[in-house]
Amino acid sequence: MSHWISDPDDLRRRLASPPDRVGLDTEFIRERTYWPQLALVQLAIGDDILLVDPLVPGMGEALAPLLRNRGVLKVMHSASEDLIALQRGCGVLPEPLFDTQIAAALAGIGAGMGYQRLVQELTGTALAKGETRSDWLRRPLSPAQLAYAADDVRHLHALHDALAARLRALGREAWAAEDSARLLATAASDEGERWPHLSLRAAQYLTPDAQRRLLRLLRWREAYARASDRPRNWILDNELAAALARNPPPDRAALQRLLEATPKAPRQLADAIWQALATPLPDEDQAPRAAAGDERDKAALRRLQDAVAARSAELGLPDGVLASRRWLEALLDGHDWPGALSGWRRAELEPRLAPLLERPG
Repeated sequence: MSHWISDPDDLRRRLASPPDRVGLDTEFIRERTYWPQLALVQLAIGDDILLVDPLVPGMGEALAPLLRNRGVLKVMHSASEDLIALQRGCGVLPEPLFDTQIAAALAGIGAGMGYQRLVQELTGTALAKGETRSDWLRRPLSPAQLAYAADDVRHLHALHDALAARLRALGREAWAAEDSARLLATAASDEGERWPHLSLRAAQYLTPDAQRRLLRLLRWREAYARASDRPRNWILDNELAAALARNPPPDRAALQRLLEATPKAPRQLADAIWQALATPLPDEDQAPRAAAGDERDKAALRRLQDAVAARSAELGLPDGVLASRRWLEALLDGHDWPGALSGWRRAELEPRLAPLLERPG
């Protein structure tokens, strides 16, 4: 049965005797802001589903004790953005965490599986998808929205039971716990990506100096977007950032003229953009260089990929779970094992990859 919770005291009463586990999900809006706006929190507790209205003053504080209670396992699906929304809305993260998307990948069912597909796969239940793009900040929510939100946690306990059993049989419970803990650590660190230029395809075709300028602009944009709570591309879009890095204006006045002539350019931020372009970063000389595919040692990368594929097949893991192409490129470029490749992944892969990474002395 579903219950609409709009009174913090009501929520406190219902959570006075917390269970061993809860199914947990959120609905949030992130269209006009940098940070997700928490709009709804769904809790599955036994046979009851609580639809908690976080827009009510004091509701985040009422929910926080459950989220931080380490005696209550939080079962979520693809939780990365939900974690950020909960931290912003409630001030805490839900620990410990069991992410069913992660568990499904490690159990060999499939990588990156959506909730509806995983529910169909493991329970045979077909879920509706109609409210995916709803306005969750409106009140009152429609009956269709409430039904959709309830379904998002209704089957989490069943998924947890099935996946935990498979992981236990495979001896991979520690893998799932490690990956879920990494999700929490990433959300808790509240840090932007250190090398954001690597995610832009245009960076591959820039000179090393231009890549450093692009890195400066993207680091500045990230900080400004966070502080102003506005989407990154509302501050400075990728195309303009790459153009400025490739052909930097000779002076502040030239930058202003260029911005004035560019539709939707952030003209009012010319001073900040000029300062970002002209100010070297303390660590920019350590930045890995974004390289076009034909500049890399394709044969060496292919050897790493083949070794990963072979080990994945032996373990029955879906493609991409053990190591992504980007992680392997970092290894090939001489960087230490990325955080995502540490722990159990490194233990599985290092014996296979270390000989392939050795360079002639």
